[in-house]
Amino acid sequence: MLVRQVVDQKLAQYAYLIGCPRTGEAIVIDPERDVDRYFDLAASNKLRLVAAVDTHIHADYLTGLREMAERGVMVYASKEGGPDWQYEWLRGSRYQYRLLSDGDTLMVGHIEFRALHTPGHTPEHLSYLVRDAGSGATDAMALASGDFVFVGDVGRPDLLETAAGAVGAMEPAARALYASLQGEFRPLPEFLQVWPAHGAGSACGKSLGDIPASTVGYELRTNASILAASDEPSFVRFILSGQPEPPPYFARMKRDNRRGPKILPSVPAPRQMDVAALQALANRLDVAVLDTRRRAEFLAGHLPGSILAEFDFQFCTIAGSYLEEDAPVYLIVEEDRVGEAVLALVRIGLDRIDGYATPATLDAFARGGGTLAQTEVIDFRALEARRLSGQAQVLDVRGKAEYDMGHVPGALNVAHTRLLERIAELPKDQPLVVHCLTGGRAAAAVSILERHGYRATAVNDLFAHYRRIGEPVGTA
Repeated sequence: MLVRQVVDQKLAQYAYLIGCPRTGEAIVIDPERDVDRYFDLAASNKLRLVAAVDTHIHADYLTGLREMAERGVMVYASKEGGPDWQYEWLRGSRYQYRLLSDGDTLMVGHIEFRALHTPGHTPEHLSYLVRDAGSGATDAMALASGDFVFVGDVGRPDLLETAAGAVGAMEPAARALYASLQGEFRPLPEFLQVWPAHGAGSACGKSLGDIPASTVGYELRTNASILAASDEPSFVRFILSGQPEPPPYFARMKRDNRRGPKILPSVPAPRQMDVAALQALANRLDVAVLDTRRRAEFLAGHLPGSILAEFDFQFCTIAGSYLEEDAPVYLIVEEDRVGEAVLALVRIGLDRIDGYATPATLDAFARGGGTLAQTEVIDFRALEARRLSGQAQVLDVRGKAEYDMGHVPGALNVAHTRLLERIAELPKDQPLVVHCLTGGRAAAAVSILERHGYRATAVNDLFAHYRRIGEPVGTA
């Protein structure tokens, strides 16, 4: 048996290519939308992709299952959870597909996959026990756990309510997750490997480990969420507390994955813009200019109206939270990273990527007389001086759980991913001084506030420094 973990660093997502070298057949578990890389990986290992499976309806990216089906690959999805939790695009379709229930098996070459219904993160969630029958093994070697069990955490059960708007869903989901852990995970052999669908940086849990795989035994001994499952009430309280605000685009991903992602005939190929084209985009609200440079460079000078989306693990979160889904997108990005940026956006359904300019073009624009906007940057000592003198309103763009643990007295709290939907709550009659934990989220937040006409200053400093100034830090 051949196993390859395919990692998307920006979404902290893991897909798995699993092949049977004896028959030359392979399957991919939880593919993302741009599927060519899975076919290429299979071919490089002398395999051909014959099947693809999703563990559940994903909320953080668009599934590649439909793209696989379009290419004639046999696809598998869950039949559990009721009709509202099954792929609408599969029902009555011309695709080769099969819906799986708890206990169902499928074979790819001599490898067996047995479905386990593990609801909680979502009602339809299936995990898969993987057994190398061709080697004569009678026991499974791994659990492809999807968003059920991660390294160090479990899949959060609140997303149906906090992201998709299903009021009253989180507590029943938490109880279902508790039952899945007790009834399905705990009885598994401790030697069994755990292959999760996400790692550290994903918003699908609150404390995921930065390790690509684990074992059942290790998670039973160290996973804080599993250790909290001494009884159902204590587990429900633990798992629903301190969850970060999910990015608002999660609701769109749930919707589009259920209905069926748009077919991607080809990856967008944005045109390279010159100085004149860049000038025409300044201060326009009908388009979105995403500037992927480091925050220090952006704050020192940027195209008026552009949005800071540093090209790191927060890139997709910011793009998905700050952009309207049909807005034409333009990038400020290094030439050798254009393709990477385009794929990251396509994976969250932002397909209208019309153009890009390099940082060198932006510099040429400035040298030619073009006006760059600058953002004022201060530290926490200056923030405190302005707060005490009443010169500004402090805006804390960390998550609520972070804010509750300690915050600047009198600070407003709006998680940076929720700024657009709550922007009307912010005062326009006084400047905003915006901070987070280390400065990254604050800088991105200031860019969206300035774009919408707010006077805002970025605190590019560590929140730990504020605690040393001497002013008591408030708690909720």
